[in-house]
Amino acid sequence: MAATDFPAEIRALRATLESIEAVTDVPALKRTIAELSEEASAPDLWDDTDKAQAVTSKLSHAQSSLERVTSLAERIDDLEVLVELGEDEEDPESMAEAEKELVKIRKALDSLEVVTLLSGEYDERDAVITIRAGAGGVDAADFAEMLLRMYTRLAERRGWDVKVLDTSYAEEAGLKSATFEVKAPYAFGTLSVEAGTHRLVRISPFDNQGRRQTSFAAVEVIPLIETTDTIEIPESELKIDVFRSSGPGGQSVNTTDSAVRMTHIPTGIVVSMQNEKSQIQNRAAALRVMQSRLLLLKKEQENKEKKELAGDVKASWGDQMRSYVLHPYQMVKDLRTGHEVGTTAAVFDGNIDDFIDAGIKWRAEQRQA
Repeated sequence: MAATDFPAEIRALRATLESIEAVTDVPALKRTIAELSEEASAPDLWDDTDKAQAVTSKLSHAQSSLERVTSLAERIDDLEVLVELGEDEEDPESMAEAEKELVKIRKALDSLEVVTLLSGEYDERDAVITIRAGAGGVDAADFAEMLLRMYTRLAERRGWDVKVLDTSYAEEAGLKSATFEVKAPYAFGTLSVEAGTHRLVRISPFDNQGRRQTSFAAVEVIPLIETTDTIEIPESELKIDVFRSSGPGGQSVNTTDSAVRMTHIPTGIVVSMQNEKSQIQNRAAALRVMQSRLLLLKKEQENKEKKELAGDVKASWGDQMRSYVLHPYQMVKDLRTGHEVGTTAAVFDGNIDDFIDAGIKWRAEQRQA
């Protein structure tokens, strides 16, 4: 095996980092941190809790973004020193350590490069994800629950906050639907590539004849509304029904009419919320998600009009965007990017980072094209 050309590799790492720094706009990021730090130190900041949380969250994200870039620059410098010492002293252990660190830095740069592709209007936002069981009966409901676990496990590993807003349980097993909120910087931009129809092929555990079953689940990802967004919904356009919560619950969750079903009459969009303790809390949560869906619908309509004017006839990406095959072989394959793995158990345990990264790169290429 040929020896690694460390000087060339380190030059390549620095060139990649420089391009990332240019896209990130480090000077602007430092100015933003200074401005937010000044806001965060104001004595009356916590008089407005919502504003205070928004400022501290933005500051934390900006500081993390800067730290990711600066720490990589330091790691590349340290790698160069390690290589020089290893070569001067002809130390094979130092050179082996340098090889390992080179691989780690490359991977970190790849991940950072993916983040720089999240430049959409709402990519920085928190995300609201809804999973719905599709065709396939009880297997589809079970598949919907498997996807919910997959995304919550992903969030746990990444340190993201997840709040389940609504769950509708199927009669035999699994879920008819589930809606949850993911609070993290760039949650929407990162997870929006998961939107579409997911397909599962397996021997059904619910079929006493052990037949193979194909089932489907739909994943919807929308950006969470912010107080600065101007989505006003007249009361006359909303129909609100209250009902008793269903499924597992404790205390007063399923003993009072606290659940809320909100319908936007002009579009027919329906949002249900039942996981908060009071009707008022469920109504507020439903309104936020309704505003988010209407915001995304407005954006989609604007994009559709632009595409029609430009004569763009490319199909939108959605149906059967990923297949999960458990029989007769083991494979998970993204039908847009071609990325596939044979470790199905790991995927359902939330190890889908490579699928997400490939999806973000694919989307960027589609936008450029």
